[in-house]
Amino acid sequence: MIVENDEELEGLRDIGRICARTIQVMAEAMTPGMTTGELDAIGRKYLTENGAESAPEVCYDFPGATCISVNEEVAHGIPGDRVIAEGDLVNIDVSAIRNGYFGDTGSSFAIGTATPKTERLLRDGKRAMWLGIKQVKTGARLASIGEAIGRFADKNRYTLIQNLASHGVGRSLHEEPREIATWPDKHEKRLMKEGQVFTIEPFLSLGAVYADDSDQDNWTLFAEPRALTVQFEHTVVVTRNGPVVLTLPD
Repeated sequence: MIVENDEELEGLRDIGRICARTIQVMAEAMTPGMTTGELDAIGRKYLTENGAESAPEVCYDFPGATCISVNEEVAHGIPGDRVIAEGDLVNIDVSAIRNGYFGDTGSSFAIGTATPKTERLLRDGKRAMWLGIKQVKTGARLASIGEAIGRFADKNRYTLIQNLASHGVGRSLHEEPREIATWPDKHEKRLMKEGQVFTIEPFLSLGAVYADDSDQDNWTLFAEPRALTVQFEHTVVVTRNGPVVLTLPD
């Protein structure tokens, strides 16, 4: 999507805030002993109360309102009977639609007391995302996003999942520009356009480089090789003055 007027921008801001607040509400409610299905129900309730629908359900018949991935699961985890335990690493990914506009955001959390290694991974996962966001500006190379994140990962001895990319969003959940790498990609030659809307969502890991989709449920992706992985995601608009972040709670 290319934002062409203030009405479109406000529509995107509106659904972006709802997505961000949904994650906030879910994170505040998350405790050891609850199931991912119970956590998903909290997210669904907030979306419904604010006039929004789950984008994965609407677009892909995903069996849940939100994606909740725990520990070895890297993305697209199906909410259900899995019990969240002390020390788990949980990723919540919320994408939703309201009044024809889509928002998409995600965040990872440690449940209870985390190990120093996990705390560092969480902190640096967020830092990696913001380094990518800082590259956003009209006329800049899309490749600069992955290059900046890649330099940070190499410097701090992390790996990046390299088959889960950022993507355009706005009037649909996945649209142009498609497959924006959050890792160095020498083949990427596209430039950012004024008003363009897309996500930035690096998957920073303690050793994984690939998301394995061979699980029998046809949705859940696992880190390969198995390693703790975090994802942080915002939706942004490209402007001459830099990025406008749409998926903030306030």
